[in-house]
Amino acid sequence: MNQQMSSLPIPSQVIETLRSAGHVAVLTGAGVSAESNIPTFRDAQTGLWAKYSPEELATPQAFRRNPQLVWDWYAWRRELVSRADPNPGHFALVELAGLVPKLTLITQNVDGLHQRAGSDDVIELHGSITRIVCSSDRRVAETWSEAGETPPRCPDCDSYLRPDVVWFGEALPTQALHRAFQAAETCDLFLSVGTSALVHPAASLPFTALERRTPTIEINPDETPLTPHATFVLPGPSGQILPALVAGLKN
Repeated sequence: MNQQMSSLPIPSQVIETLRSAGHVAVLTGAGVSAESNIPTFRDAQTGLWAKYSPEELATPQAFRRNPQLVWDWYAWRRELVSRADPNPGHFALVELAGLVPKLTLITQNVDGLHQRAGSDDVIELHGSITRIVCSSDRRVAETWSEAGETPPRCPDCDSYLRPDVVWFGEALPTQALHRAFQAAETCDLFLSVGTSALVHPAASLPFTALERRTPTIEINPDETPLTPHATFVLPGPSGQILPALVAGLKN
């Protein structure tokens, strides 16, 4: 039965469900990053980039057509990410991992803020904007020459370098996707945090948990397709709700 809760304080029933969980799986989305002032994928189309849609800049076809344009857009986005800091929601998840027997953190975000906050072994469904890889074999490039053409070339094979993110039309990383669904199938509590529950296959993860009658908590300021089905709904920003969850667990 879905129960819509006021954002604060956290109801005791939610705290007890969290306290009794042996394995907590957490899926985070763009709303968590937005609280660190990182624009969502579509909100990033401002200024010089306002005339482009994300679909024009985030596809293999776009990269083949105009690799410099795509590289420059991601360089601009990397700069935005580098100026952002993890927010209280990120840090609360780090603390939560130390309070429960097992926590699996899955993210749709590509900004690396979970790792910068201190989370370990984050399952990145859509890759990371901070990693650069060879466009031919996806091998991570640790260094490259900034002199010469843009994008820079792979030091090993001379192919263009590209961000290690999943573009439209590309498959999600097989191992990451397998681990994410394994966590959804085996956890005994699932948290969906700051995600629209619209982008598949990630959107299927909380429903996978629900199909196994696993309690599922949604944390989001807005209603989503998951809202009517979640066991508990905590409406509000993750930067407030997650620290309150942690505080309730510690009391």
